[in-house]
Amino acid sequence: MKYPGYKYFYAATDFLILSLSFIISNGLYNILYRSKPFGIFFLNPEEVALLIASNIVFILIFQFFHLYKINVFLTRSAQMITIIKSLLYGVFFIIVISFFLKIPIISDSRLFIAIYFHIAAALMFLLRVMLISYIYKKLLGNNLFRRRVVIIGTGKTALILAQKISFEDSIGVEVVGFADDILPCGSRIFRNLRVISGINDLELLKEKINFNEIIICMDRADHDHLLKIMDRCMKLNVIVKVASGLFGIIQEKIFSEQYHNIPVIDISNKIHFGLYAIVKRIIDFFGALSGLLIFSPFFLVIGLIIKLSSKGPVIFRQVRIGKDGNKFDFYKFRSMKVIDGEDTARASDMINFMKSKNKNGSSKIINESRITGVGKFLRKYSLDEMPQLFNVLKGDMSLVGPRPCLPYEYEHYDSWQKRRLSVLPGCTGLWQVTARSEVNFNDSVVIDLYYISNISPWLDLQLILKTVPVMLFARGGK
Repeated sequence: MKYPGYKYFYAATDFLILSLSFIISNGLYNILYRSKPFGIFFLNPEEVALLIASNIVFILIFQFFHLYKINVFLTRSAQMITIIKSLLYGVFFIIVISFFLKIPIISDSRLFIAIYFHIAAALMFLLRVMLISYIYKKLLGNNLFRRRVVIIGTGKTALILAQKISFEDSIGVEVVGFADDILPCGSRIFRNLRVISGINDLELLKEKINFNEIIICMDRADHDHLLKIMDRCMKLNVIVKVASGLFGIIQEKIFSEQYHNIPVIDISNKIHFGLYAIVKRIIDFFGALSGLLIFSPFFLVIGLIIKLSSKGPVIFRQVRIGKDGNKFDFYKFRSMKVIDGEDTARASDMINFMKSKNKNGSSKIINESRITGVGKFLRKYSLDEMPQLFNVLKGDMSLVGPRPCLPYEYEHYDSWQKRRLSVLPGCTGLWQVTARSEVNFNDSVVIDLYYISNISPWLDLQLILKTVPVMLFARGGK
């Protein structure tokens, strides 16, 4: 996994601080509740297991709330507020789990939880916010976490970033030079920083000098050119980040790391794709099977209502385009009136929308005159999507991924847009939970490509959890 060293450093120190909080809380609990004055700080095997499990939960929650992003952990008040919020979520989660697993130290007394929360909050402030931040900055001075960065591009964004890094050396970044295909090698860009390579010669540059991070700052590149540069960079086994207006929708919709108030979007591959595909398929199969068993009564009720309310089949079947451009039969509860042939009006509107550069569009093009009364309700809460669990069970789709498109849409995709189909399409995805029906077509594709670059089981879990409130509160449903 390609993560900067400081993220591992903070995760390790968090594990130690949380462990210390647990041990102290357990000791105080033994004195106040169990009346054990001797050996109060020793943990039995069950308590050790609980300590490790709870630490992992808290670290995942810290990651979820961005506590390992450099523009968060170098703050004080914002960081502490986020820590308290994370601790509250973690404590609630552990209480719920302990209720089902009957963990004695938690389920038998609320005192331990109260003690733990206050001890953890206090130690996080004293150690993480104050002491560890100080140690981190000292380690930066000794070059321990310093990253040597090559900036791709020589435009305005690249120049501003290089200037800020040079003048405000607080994040441990050292710019070693620029890579550009327009200006020749040796061209001076800022102070003593020069063009040291062409973009097509990055592999040779990696052999000559040591650098461990690339920031792509291309102001005038189109999507296709930018993605080709990203592909080349990701083969170098370095951390790759993007600061480009073409990825502006990511900065707008997703919390991004920042270098001196400039958003830099991490697109580094963080997993082994072969292993991930196996894990993902196992999760998809059992997740879909569980969903079908749990929601089978709802299937029957919804199916009966559809059948009684309008003419036509209960299940709507349609050919969609899946991974690598392969066709498959896509299932939904029917929410529209039946017509003969293709909806030509919708097809025309969708093609025009795909070609439009309008930034204030909706990524859902629907012929609303065809929606039935029941269908309007089903679509609003995404209940019409439930039969796609059969697609997941068959292996045509995943629980999480980009949405599958129609054949006529695929025919009008540009080459860079077809990259969204390099993975299995999903029932839910990053676009659905961050910008559902609120962005234009290009931006929806960029969001999907960001997901593909950052794909992981942890991200999938986050998106599944975030899908629930999107459905319950009908955000963007049409």
